[in-house]
Amino acid sequence: MSFFNEQAVTSSDKAFFRLRKEIVEGVIPSGAKLSEMELSTKYEVSRAVVREAINRLESCHLVERKANIGARVVTLTPEGLLELYQVREALEGMAARLAAQHMSDDDINNLESLLHSQFDEVKNQHSYYQEAGDLDFHYRVILGSNNTSLISMLVNGLYHLVRMYRVQLGMAGPRVETAFEEHRNIVRAIASRDPELAEMLMRRHIQYSKNNIANKLTNNQI
Repeated sequence: MSFFNEQAVTSSDKAFFRLRKEIVEGVIPSGAKLSEMELSTKYEVSRAVVREAINRLESCHLVERKANIGARVVTLTPEGLLELYQVREALEGMAARLAAQHMSDDDINNLESLLHSQFDEVKNQHSYYQEAGDLDFHYRVILGSNNTSLISMLVNGLYHLVRMYRVQLGMAGPRVETAFEEHRNIVRAIASRDPELAEMLMRRHIQYSKNNIANKLTNNQI
């Protein structure tokens, strides 16, 4: 089952993936106005291709349109964070519960291997950057739920907006090692086939992450 097809088949796909990546990683900053003309020059594509990419990003909740202003990158705010993480906590908690019931042994082993591969980065560099898709712990757990509707809501609807907050505000500092250990505890609960514990640990993990990001938002006044 694959819900994260990153194969750029057309020039529109390429522009969409590139623009999305630059927004998520803060290359194009929160709140920035998106100019079709400037982006078409930068990406060497037509304005129609850029317009389509912006429309797709609007459906991913990364771009918003306002009257007399046009398309802008969404602004990262404490209020937006709270609403997003309330939904994320409920849905990803459910995903962890279902993963404990449905995830195959091979997928659990692969999830454990993923964390093992990231251990050195966490311990030695005190950073925990996860690429999108299969290299993202949360993405793996979401797919492991084996619930098509839930996966679609999270991956197609909220995933990259969540990543925008995580990448720009939640990937460094003392939170790194504790977040990594919380991931390992969630995997242990899934491997033990304990759905109640897996859900509780995931919900708690997301609450802690929300508090960490909220503090950074307040301090940085983004």
